[in-house]
Amino acid sequence: MQARLLPAARGVFWLFEGFRLFRRNPPLITAATLVYLLAVQLLALLPLIGAVLLPLLLPAMTLIVANACRLVDRQQTPGKAALLFGLSGHGNNSAALLRLGALQLAGALLVVLLTTLIGGGEDPFANALLSDTADTPADPAAQAAVLGKLAQVLLLATPLIIAFWFAPFLVGWDRVAPGKSLFFSTVASLRNWRAMLMFSLAAIAVAGILPGFILILVAQISGMALSAAFVALRMVLVFLVAPVLTASIYVSYRDIFTPSDEMHA
Repeated sequence: MQARLLPAARGVFWLFEGFRLFRRNPPLITAATLVYLLAVQLLALLPLIGAVLLPLLLPAMTLIVANACRLVDRQQTPGKAALLFGLSGHGNNSAALLRLGALQLAGALLVVLLTTLIGGGEDPFANALLSDTADTPADPAAQAAVLGKLAQVLLLATPLIIAFWFAPFLVGWDRVAPGKSLFFSTVASLRNWRAMLMFSLAAIAVAGILPGFILILVAQISGMALSAAFVALRMVLVFLVAPVLTASIYVSYRDIFTPSDEMHA
């Protein structure tokens, strides 16, 4: 499995190419992304069992969304068999994807354990929820502490994110063993760390910084319009930004692992 070495600017290209891919079939990519997000939320709401099922099923769910992007990219007609490619019928790798999910569950548990040990037994997610639901405004110092702990969690989870970035596609489409897929995903991400960093920064700017700046600007102009602006931005994030980011992740796999002479085959 050979991973191409790409320049840093390619990471920004993934975002623009994801938008171009989205424009070719907005209903399909949006529907696939929304179903994915809804499934994640429903599983997360299940007490105890949801925390186990979500990592187990996440690789298969990711592959289904990527199949939708792949169909649009290849200008193929959507269908059940095509959307489930790699999970059922020809090229069935459902068992391998489940094993990959088990590895992801183990990795998530390790991150939680390390976070708890470093934080002295405190749960940063619980603290964040308490600060969000409190009746009185949270102390700025407390908010900074919560953000610091969440940043710590993200830092600890970064190796896990890198290892699983391409893994579902490698297992589902290329029939790579789950363990080897983590290795190839990590090597590909590290070889292309500049492009991955540029993509991450561009995604943060589009999905986080820009909406926040717009809300601040609206609040300065008219506080009464802030609620409407928040709702509008949330709709844009769900129905536009999330599908574009989904398509961009597919593009990153296609760009790194597909030879240039096969990209438009």
